[in-house]
Amino acid sequence: MSAKVTTLSLREMKKQGEKITMLTAYDYPTAELVDEAGVDTILVGDSLGMVVLGYQDTLAVTLEDMIHHGRAVARAAKRAMVIIDLPFMTYQISREQAMANAGRVIQETGAQAVKLEGGEEIAEAVRGITGAGVPVLGHLGLTPQSVGQMGGFKVQGKDLETARKLVRDALILEEAGAFGVVLECVPWAVAKIITEKLSIPTIGIGAGKYCDGQVLVYHDVMGLYTGHRPKFVKQYARARQEMMNGVAAYIQEVQQGAFPGEEHSFGMPEAVVEELKKVLG
Repeated sequence: MSAKVTTLSLREMKKQGEKITMLTAYDYPTAELVDEAGVDTILVGDSLGMVVLGYQDTLAVTLEDMIHHGRAVARAAKRAMVIIDLPFMTYQISREQAMANAGRVIQETGAQAVKLEGGEEIAEAVRGITGAGVPVLGHLGLTPQSVGQMGGFKVQGKDLETARKLVRDALILEEAGAFGVVLECVPWAVAKIITEKLSIPTIGIGAGKYCDGQVLVYHDVMGLYTGHRPKFVKQYARARQEMMNGVAAYIQEVQQGAFPGEEHSFGMPEAVVEELKKVLG
């Protein structure tokens, strides 16, 4: 097995021009699968609210939800670095709140890092968390926890003013101690500029090919999620259809009496059966 991926190895990958891979996972078997397949980093994203828990957005996800799912993922990941989202309103109130909740996540899950959304406005929280020894991954562009303020799931940084703010925020996060930054739904040209200016890795999702790495939601990649599929998603498998076929075949065999067969059942000596019948009358 290869050595555990760390913040230092991710930074070295950027220096060497090696692309970083990241996928989400929310449970033990999924994390075990993507880890064994060789993904570099696993994000336990608050996207679990939509793809696992059935919420309309990420805002209803709690810290307890993240710890519960993150704990299962961290147990499975042998090589990949595990990063867990701090959910809505668990780090925005104060630096102390952010530090306490980040500490809880790391202590109670065994993950290696946390992720926070925002730029300059969360810099103090990032400084506090990283100062306490917990690695932080930033997140700029389309930040789902602020989707109401943004007016929906829209591309960010398309004009000069907002593009300049994205670059500035990325530099602020680096200065605050973040080991990397996720860029979501950002024009590729802006993402390229940010990637070139930072010494820490950028991880893109809908931000073009010039980022140091890419992240997608596992359920989107595998074709498991039936909701809206964003433009930046590429589906690499049709696992949902395969699962549907399997469930349909199971139902059919049970209804027809074909399952369970003799090979799925446990036998006993016929003489014992006959004796049992006599005893029971």
